[in-house]
Amino acid sequence: MAKVVTVRLSEEDYRKIAAVAKRERRPLSNFMTLMVIKGIEEGDYVDAVEMDQILADKSLRAKLRAGHYDAKRRKGKLVG
Repeated sequence: MAKVVTVRLSEEDYRKIAAVAKRERRPLSNFMTLMVIKGIEEGDYVDAVEMDQILADKSLRAKLRAGHYDAKRRKGKLVG
């Protein structure tokens, strides 16, 4: 079920967002949802170039495997 969320925007920010939503022919709420989800996904995942760099770095991959192994066994401390 959809949730209603209230967002406070400055007049300037509202105008910018509304103008782009109009240009994209999207309702304002749909455009804002799309942009938020896109931002989350881009922040949480690596792109193809980054993944190639990670996979090419044997030392980094070994450290990631060791960290994953330790995390599964709850070894170490969570650092925030």
